[in-house]
Amino acid sequence: MQHAQQIPTTFPWRAATLVVGAIATVELAVLIGIGAVQLAPKHHVATAAAAAKPHRVLPVVHAPAPPPSVPLRARARVRVLVLNGNGRQGAASSEAARLQSTGYRIGGAENAQRHDYARSMVLYVPGWVKEARRLARDTGIRLVAPVDGLRPAALKGSKTVVILGTA
Repeated sequence: MQHAQQIPTTFPWRAATLVVGAIATVELAVLIGIGAVQLAPKHHVATAAAAAKPHRVLPVVHAPAPPPSVPLRARARVRVLVLNGNGRQGAASSEAARLQSTGYRIGGAENAQRHDYARSMVLYVPGWVKEARRLARDTGIRLVAPVDGLRPAALKGSKTVVILGTA
């Protein structure tokens, strides 16, 4: 039969707990100090450093002007490439016909490389975001994003692309 042996001395649990608590408090104070230094506005540090050094005048640098805003182009000037990404036969051509009846120019209606798009989306090339948003509103599509993954030759001169998904 096995018996548990008694530990001859008692372990000082309370003292050990106090020591560990004190170490944790010191670590917390150090972390708070590091966080305060990292989150402090940088201009205060630069101002203090500049006050210690001789004063010199820096040249004024102006931010570049934003690109000029292009007014919304007419639907007749927007060429749309319609891609069928849901696998249903004839979906791209019927959507292209509907868009053409609302005034858009059609750059093509064909199958996408994949047929597993869960959501329909409108894509645009740089500078055509306003027209893409209007196209999305006209088609009831919620997802609008820049063109990614299509080569310029695949766009066939279109500035916007509609990819039809299952939803």
